[in-house]
Amino acid sequence: MTLDELYTTILARKDADPSSSWTAQLLAKGPEKCAEKFGEESVEAIIEAVKDDKAGLTSEAADVLYHLLVMLAARDVPLSDVMDTLAARQATSGIAEKAGRSRT
Repeated sequence: MTLDELYTTILARKDADPSSSWTAQLLAKGPEKCAEKFGEESVEAIIEAVKDDKAGLTSEAADVLYHLLVMLAARDVPLSDVMDTLAARQATSGIAEKAGRSRT
């Protein structure tokens, strides 16, 4: 499954009955809950990375990607916009790109 396919599935669950799917339940709880779950999964991935547990990190990384896409869907941010941003950054050195970001 590609990220595009997963994102499409997540979008299809936005209007689903929350009792029918975990994704629908998350989305029904609102963007803040989706962001909270993304944060939890990110911390779990960090822990597995620090422990050097490759299997654990692989599993948690999958959870991070899923919850990132749910969070994007909850805020109506198209995955294509994220991919376009990454593509634009690819033409610039990481150091130069980071230096050019506005600080607020």
